Amino acid sequence: MKRPEKEKVIADLTEQFRNADAVILTEYRGLSVPQISDLRVKLGSDTSYVVAKNTLARIAAKEAGVEGLDDQMVGPGAYTFIRGDYVEAAKTLRDFAKENKQLVVKGGFVDGSIYDAAEVAKLAELESRPVLLSKMAGALKGTMAKAAYAFNALPTKAVRTFDALRDKQEKAA
Repeated sequence: MKRPEKEKVIADLTEQFRNADAVILTEYRGLSVPQISDLRVKLGSDTSYVVAKNTLARIAAKEAGVEGLDDQMVGPGAYTFIRGDYVEAAKTLRDFAKENKQLVVKGGFVDGSIYDAAEVAKLAELESRPVLLSKMAGALKGTMAKAAYAFNALPTKAVRTFDALRDKQEKAA
């Protein structure tokens, strides 16, 4: 690859590193072109799966301000640049790796932190964003209902106490 081509590749990779919410590194050795194409389709439009030379990717990551991935940039590498929900992309990579043993997840960079392969696997175990949001909404609704009951219980208890006191006074008179 000639120098201008390398500079263009580095510029493209740097832009992808900057725009990505997460980057997951994989080793694709043994996957065929149709399998990689299938993986790209499964990952969706918010995610790009790029096969790149590690040397060029190291330079691009450094230019983008991503530090600490050098240990994972070994062997034939492909980079999953994720914009948006990275949990879904991690799940897709995990499921694809179960079907195709050649795909190996090596680690990644998520929200400013370096993840190893085990941490990416834990990320894939998380529930999806809509499920987590609905659970949080249910918890908030339950808390609000308890608070409303507590606020309503005080006046109700006071009214019952006054009624009991009035009944007691009427019986005594």
